[in-house]
Amino acid sequence: MPLTVLVTGASGFVGSHLATALVDAGHTVRAMTRHPDDYDGAGEPVQADVSDRVSLDRAMVGVDAAYYLVHSLDSADFVRRDAEAARHFSAAAAQAGVERIVYLGGLGDENADLSDHLKSRREVEQLLGADGVPVTVLRAAIVIGHGGISWEITRQLVAHLPAMVVPRWATTKTQPIALADVVRYLVGVLEPEAARGRVFEIGGTEVLTYAEMMQRVAKLHHNRTLPMLTVPLLTPRLSSHWLAFVTDVDTETARNLIDSMSNEVVVHEHTILDVVPGEPMDYTAAVEEAYAQRAKANA
Repeated sequence: MPLTVLVTGASGFVGSHLATALVDAGHTVRAMTRHPDDYDGAGEPVQADVSDRVSLDRAMVGVDAAYYLVHSLDSADFVRRDAEAARHFSAAAAQAGVERIVYLGGLGDENADLSDHLKSRREVEQLLGADGVPVTVLRAAIVIGHGGISWEITRQLVAHLPAMVVPRWATTKTQPIALADVVRYLVGVLEPEAARGRVFEIGGTEVLTYAEMMQRVAKLHHNRTLPMLTVPLLTPRLSSHWLAFVTDVDTETARNLIDSMSNEVVVHEHTILDVVPGEPMDYTAAVEEAYAQRAKANA
């Protein structure tokens, strides 16, 4: 059944692709952005900001479901800002009678010593449902696709460096997932009653270390090996400055991401397949698709 859907972060990495997929599926999309005059993506642009409750109230009138895809990782104060934004969004959604919120969060073992970034993602999960609107959560690790921050770190490091001195987090296990699969799951949980108010873990078919991810990219797209030397004393602060120097990712975002790279982020349950069937891509296919997206964007 066609729904009226609000997509936050509609001009962003995941949101722009999600808005297109929802329109293609027959839904009416309100593409939430702070700058609607500059928006050229799918759906109808609507001006709103998660830090401005009044603007959210306007944007949500008549909305059946809402996707929450925003974060403040480029801020040193991201934990407080993301919590405040989630509270605003929860209250506005409840007032508007929104039937479901869908949130893209982060993987990570609940019993582990999670980074501030992953703890914040868990807090946002709870706060989005604080006013009674059911929240469907998809927890993912690195999303592989052109324009994704984590993917760009991988791609640019491999492109710029013939060898690397890497910190201990390079040996942490993660389960990357292709952008196309993330979008497929986000669309797939919109309507089924079986997805309402549940938490799902999503990932690709392979569990890899960050080092293995970079080494495969080097082999696939640069036809070379990528020698690495692990240095345990390379701190997150030093690592973030190193990433900001070698890539175009800003230091604050890099630091917040690196803090999470010490946490193993892998899928432990596969109930998403009961709601949205289909085999996700492996890492090689995801990487090839990301490079194809990059070539198309640059053409």
